Amino acid sequence: MPKLCETNLGECRTNLLPLLYEMSRITSDCGDLSNILHVLLGLMQRHMKVIRGMVSLYDPGTGKIFVHESIGLTEDEAAKGVYHLGEGITGKVVESGQSIVVPRIGDEPDFLNRTGSHDNRPDAKLSFICVPILRGRKVMGTISAERLYDNRRLLGLDVEILGVLAAVTAQAVELYMVENFYASRLEDENSRLRSALKERFRPSNIIGNSKPMLDAYRLIEKVSKSMTTVLILGESGVGKELVASAVHYNSPCASGPFVKFNCASLPESIIESELFGHEKGSFTGATTMRRGRFEEADGGTIFLDEVGELSLPMQAKLLRVLQERSFERVGGNTTIKVKLRILAATNRNLVEMVANNTFREDLYYRLNVFPITIPPLRERGNDIIALADYFVARFAREMGIAVERISTPAINMLLCYHWPGNVRELENVIERAMLLAEDGVIHGYNLPASLQLPVLAKSADGGTLDTKLAAVEYEMIVDALKVNQGNMTLAANHLGLTRRILGLRMGKYGLSYREYR
Repeated sequence: MPKLCETNLGECRTNLLPLLYEMSRITSDCGDLSNILHVLLGLMQRHMKVIRGMVSLYDPGTGKIFVHESIGLTEDEAAKGVYHLGEGITGKVVESGQSIVVPRIGDEPDFLNRTGSHDNRPDAKLSFICVPILRGRKVMGTISAERLYDNRRLLGLDVEILGVLAAVTAQAVELYMVENFYASRLEDENSRLRSALKERFRPSNIIGNSKPMLDAYRLIEKVSKSMTTVLILGESGVGKELVASAVHYNSPCASGPFVKFNCASLPESIIESELFGHEKGSFTGATTMRRGRFEEADGGTIFLDEVGELSLPMQAKLLRVLQERSFERVGGNTTIKVKLRILAATNRNLVEMVANNTFREDLYYRLNVFPITIPPLRERGNDIIALADYFVARFAREMGIAVERISTPAINMLLCYHWPGNVRELENVIERAMLLAEDGVIHGYNLPASLQLPVLAKSADGGTLDTKLAAVEYEMIVDALKVNQGNMTLAANHLGLTRRILGLRMGKYGLSYREYR
């Protein structure tokens, strides 16, 4: 605490003690920063003989320091008092976190007079004090004061007093900043991220334009607008989770959480605790209360993948949540109600499971309100090429590998393969081929042996070298025919062969020039 009264100062500050106490009380009892600063500036004007006083706040998001409350300034002058870090006295105080005292404004080149309030020559004799408002090491703004000082010791004393006032108001300033700057910015960032997620998972960004996928898109669009339970069916690897994401991020609860849970990923003994949570002490190791996935998804969507893997007892518990949207934590007796949407997915045949008594019939009908079947990749035709091109572009960007296209023979191999692992398998195949490609093109011999065309296998004598040489030869011939639109003479010249030799090689692989015209 500064020494408030000294001899030969011409002024005494002991009368500020009750007011400092009152200031502290108001700051503790009142959450309104405007009222707090009104009292602060009034104290400065009445008892410190301040001509102009300002409280400036620093917004880290915009990098601007602006006058929030003031005395002795018009509205226009206060509006002009905007600084950036390091700019002018105020900017330097916010940047350094240290007080700055200017004994004579007229002698200080860093005093910018941004407000335009110092146009009169007598103002050049005023002193300017600027102290930081600190919360820990964080500078949230400044308190500034201008007046005429005849005694340097009194000037130093007032610097200390303003420091006390800044410390008293720091908590109220921080709360104001959190509510009006930081919270708003976090909300904007949250909204931006949700928009990005919505864009990423919207149905139009699910790759493919085949008729089966267009039918699936129409169903996704229709059901997304409601809160209906959706059952997503399809083989492993077709992209059921992507469909669930598209439904959530285009639904009325898109602003809520999207919680995913794989029902086959955990032992049955802990699935109940994971889904519904548990109370402290409900079992060995339960040292704290834990919320389950359903509780975490309240207000949003829960996606239950591989729902066909749940045991019959767990199916009974899930049925109750579907019916009543309520449950109890493990070891608890308080009923918890939730408002959420349930999406489920499985690659199992639930109708057969119901017939075999391994899946509850009542649960099946609760889940099967709006089924969406995602077709396997082998039924999606040219979607295979669209997906392959997408993966090539993505991996080229992620890996920094300059691969630009897939050769025609490699495309034929991709189209002829039956894809038991669906889109997930295609993604893995392209990632592997990207690493093997050496000339900016994915060739047929860069693909796994399981995708190689039967004609190549027949041409080889069983040795791996012969197989690879045959694959390269076949691919070069196909590319030459394609580039030259089936003209055998031009294709032969392109390959450095005679027309007769090219014809023999084409016969070896069962190729016809007519297919490329």
